[in-house]
Amino acid sequence: MHDDKTPHTDRLSGNPHLSGRPLAKQQKAMEGTEGACPAFGYLRGLHERASSIEFRMGGGSSIWFPYAWLGTVTFDPSQGLLIKFSGDLTYLVLIRGSNLDRAVESGIDLIRAGLQRHRILWMREMDEEEAEQETGSGPTIDSIQVAEFESNEALKEWLGKMAPSFMH
Repeated sequence: MHDDKTPHTDRLSGNPHLSGRPLAKQQKAMEGTEGACPAFGYLRGLHERASSIEFRMGGGSSIWFPYAWLGTVTFDPSQGLLIKFSGDLTYLVLIRGSNLDRAVESGIDLIRAGLQRHRILWMREMDEEEAEQETGSGPTIDSIQVAEFESNEALKEWLGKMAPSFMH
């Protein structure tokens, strides 16, 4: 018998195994595997990989692409980010904004630690007010344009009109 006068329920609540409170290891896992800034969401773990990426348009519509379709990613600070997906058709996603290569507080950036490592979950167009709040500090996404192509000629024509600096 115990000489301890602590009530049984208090002893139970002090033991994490019996109280229902998570252990430190479980607590860490529950803290969240996802992070976000106003422009994009990402997976926190270095070895985490997303299966697809969502592009959220300002009007409320979205489109998803599997990372398995990801082709070239081209960045030009003055023009934006051009992402190519090749599946049943070829798709180009043109992202325009500012500070697209700047890291957010967790150290992840949209391009190198994000897209290249398949950790970006979503990107979204920001309204003017949101973009103004982020100016100078974090990445902003002013527009997302998605186009699909059945031929390489149509792709080149669109690219020549929309973002000629990405022409090779």
